[in-house]
Amino acid sequence: MAFKDIRKSRKWLSIEEVRLLAVLLFILVVILSANIALARVLPGGEWFFMRWSGARAFLIEQIDASRGVKGGRVMPEGGAVLLIQQVQPYGSEIARRTQQVAYDRMAFADEYTYVLNDPFYIVLLYIPLAFIRDFALARGIWMLLSEAALIGATLLALNLSEWQPPRWLYILLLGYGLFHYFSFDALFTSTPAAFFIFIYLSILVALRAHSDELAGVLLSLVAYQWEVGGLFVLFIFVFVFANHRWGVLAGFGMSLFVLLVVSFLTDSGWGLPYIRAVLSDWYRSANLNFGHIFARWFPNSKIPAGQIVSIGLGIILFIEWLGSVEAHFRRVVWTAALSLAVTPLMGMAMFPSNYVVLILPFILILALIWERWRRYQVARIVLVFLFVVLIPFGLYIRTVLIYDPLVTDILVVLPPIAAVAGLYWMRWWVLHAPLTWSDQLGARR
Repeated sequence: MAFKDIRKSRKWLSIEEVRLLAVLLFILVVILSANIALARVLPGGEWFFMRWSGARAFLIEQIDASRGVKGGRVMPEGGAVLLIQQVQPYGSEIARRTQQVAYDRMAFADEYTYVLNDPFYIVLLYIPLAFIRDFALARGIWMLLSEAALIGATLLALNLSEWQPPRWLYILLLGYGLFHYFSFDALFTSTPAAFFIFIYLSILVALRAHSDELAGVLLSLVAYQWEVGGLFVLFIFVFVFANHRWGVLAGFGMSLFVLLVVSFLTDSGWGLPYIRAVLSDWYRSANLNFGHIFARWFPNSKIPAGQIVSIGLGIILFIEWLGSVEAHFRRVVWTAALSLAVTPLMGMAMFPSNYVVLILPFILILALIWERWRRYQVARIVLVFLFVVLIPFGLYIRTVLIYDPLVTDILVVLPPIAAVAGLYWMRWWVLHAPLTWSDQLGARR
């Protein structure tokens, strides 16, 4: 009887709800149309093009190769020998095509070569967009999904910070998540880092809610691309082992097993080419790390600054990991943010488009500023926003107008250093009383 009552109580959507859905659909179509128009006009999208081309190479070009002959010749005896040239996802042909998109030419010896180095089960996730022949259309859809991921990541970062900003600041932070320089860079280069930060923060939310199996499943989707969040993934494993959260390992192991089985059933020969691609990418990215940049700044220096910084930061970070595994979850979130900020300085390739993951450190720091400095609260927040937003755009415009390798290097190195400094300022304030005159002034009413 109760079941019948529930069925009788169901109604159609009201007129207001239908109007709201229609407005949302209209906005979605407008944004998608704008993204497609931008994708047709603006160059770039190389990160998505690399993966989209890899998926099409497996899905479309191998099928075409099986249906027709790419080339052939006739032997003197008269027997035809078919020469079928298939494009492999991890082959050099995909890298050459991507270099044309990124550089409008082949890459130089000291430039990144864009060799696809994602596990094949990740490449399979691009299959739905690989059916789209028009790259601009596929890129526009990818940009729309990335924008949704950035909005979701900003909301999750606010949730993890346990901060309730006023409405105007809430809207401003959503705008920051979409429109600051590194978000633009992530959108126009079409890096998957926007999805990475959303999944990273979803893992933290799942761990806080003790949804360990879900956290493990999400972890299996980001356990690669170490230059983006490799230290974050390692910290999660340290947290799991220290707290005996074996459900995370169960979810991770089962989901990874299923993904690997599906990928090997789909293409049993992807393992060795993938390993070669990872090694090639690691070797060719050696001139894009912090140590190489420091050597370019100080060519006569005999100090291996990159190695010293990597070892020092690694020791400090490991100590922070051990200190946070049994602490309050806010400390866990802070350590996760520190892991994301430190990663570019640990000897891995540095790409500004990956710095979109620094949304979490920025919101944590901003939350403490709002809580700490009661006097001139709005003015301080606006000043920090102007500082964080305008400086990267200013450096980028400077490189466009007058190319200067030093300015370009500063744009690459400064954000993670600033994020690490801000996080440690935040930690100092939490653990110590204000000692400087500015701290005491900010605490007064």
